[in-house]
Amino acid sequence: MTAFPFIAPRPDDPRLLQQRRYGMVIDGKSVPALSGETIARESPAHPGRIVSLIPKGRREDAEGAIAAARRAFDNGPWPRMTGGERARIMNRVADLIEANLEELATIEALEVGKAISQARGEMGFSVSLWRYAAGHAQGLEGEAHNDLGANTLGLILREPVGVVGLITPWNFPLLIGSERIPWAIGAGCTVVIKPSEFTSGSTIRMAELALEAGLPAGVLNVVTGYGADVGQILAEHPDVDVVNFTGSQRVGRVIGALAGQNIKKVGLELGGKGPQVVFADADLDAAAAKISGGVFHCSGQVCISGSRLIVHESIADALLEKVRTVAAQIVTGDPLDDRVNVGALIHQPHLDKVAGYVAEGKADGAKVLMGGERLGAAGAFYAPTIFTDVSPRMTIAQDEIFGPVLTTFRFKTPEEAIRMANDTPYGLSACVWSTNLSTAFQAIRRIKAGRTWINGMGDGAPQLAIGGYKQSGVGRELGRHGFDEYSELKSVHVTLSAFPGSA
Repeated sequence: MTAFPFIAPRPDDPRLLQQRRYGMVIDGKSVPALSGETIARESPAHPGRIVSLIPKGRREDAEGAIAAARRAFDNGPWPRMTGGERARIMNRVADLIEANLEELATIEALEVGKAISQARGEMGFSVSLWRYAAGHAQGLEGEAHNDLGANTLGLILREPVGVVGLITPWNFPLLIGSERIPWAIGAGCTVVIKPSEFTSGSTIRMAELALEAGLPAGVLNVVTGYGADVGQILAEHPDVDVVNFTGSQRVGRVIGALAGQNIKKVGLELGGKGPQVVFADADLDAAAAKISGGVFHCSGQVCISGSRLIVHESIADALLEKVRTVAAQIVTGDPLDDRVNVGALIHQPHLDKVAGYVAEGKADGAKVLMGGERLGAAGAFYAPTIFTDVSPRMTIAQDEIFGPVLTTFRFKTPEEAIRMANDTPYGLSACVWSTNLSTAFQAIRRIKAGRTWINGMGDGAPQLAIGGYKQSGVGRELGRHGFDEYSELKSVHVTLSAFPGSA
């Protein structure tokens, strides 16, 4: 049995003792729920310790936020500003996120349970996202066509689509918000965002910082509460022009159906079961480090997690031993301790779900190479777990476990590897390892996934669009293509002779 390094959470950490009470951000003001009710968030690393209280919003709160966003779009200055004017404010938002990075990282370490060192990195990347979107917001262009005849000019105008409803998950609240909000408001839209009821704090603070940066009231609104009370309203309300959801496949289907009732634009980033394909000529040391990080990062609670390792049979034993060695050095425990690499799962019910998958895998005949156990006397901590002898039809091979669990498979030929890589309903992410560029690139071209890596795993760049194939979703975020999700294209056919003085 592997002895995993574990640092028990400190109950006397002063950051843990500062319970925060948040308000929703609606029409430029911090407000409680109209009912006065709140939701208490317990730290997943410190059972029984309440770290934040958020308003328990309901339909009337969501409708108020939507109305504020609608007014700001229809009558406010934001959609009518130049791209440069919007960009200046967006860059100030980035500056304030950067200036308050430690506070925001601490909020996520407390609410999400993730390692604070990891949270700091996510805040830094969020700053990059805001700055990239601000830069491109200045240069959003349409098209002009002067080849339609001497008397005709054709234009394609890019216009903001309107009010955007965002529903974000609990694992990366500020980061996923920053992958969407800057593109939406950079296009000239207004936004209502509903973060997860488990991890709302950093999103609320980001909206408060945006107001401090000069964002007009009503452009960015945050309404908190449960999905059935708030998220459903965003999906079905006729005054919301776009709804964008990140989360489970099951809820994504519901959101898509509700949005379809009003024929509104919809973006969905859903589950994943990412393959990591390792060919015989791969650099095993480099691969082992990234494979381990790709599946155990954030306790495996990552939609792009590389949770399926598909390795050539000639190197399988050697690679698995290297991955096991790397994973055995991961320090799990107190998310507020800088020495910790991986914190807690989101809550005890989710830990129970992960443990249930592990038990089912064992019952189905898969072998546990390492892990398969909870860590610590208290808190939602689970050991990095590696399965061998997994068959493609096992539940652990098909379902998104959303925990620190790696399933492994062996292949003989490239065709078999590609077939195994594509053998799930998902198509969100994939990774290929090879020192032969032709081998690697041909494999990536054949794997059905929207976000891929060659000889790496998990790195992101604001310039590169992200999104899913198959049942992993629809739409794209980031890069220049990200603005398309929040824009409408209008064609204008101009007859020049109709204007006085025209030749």
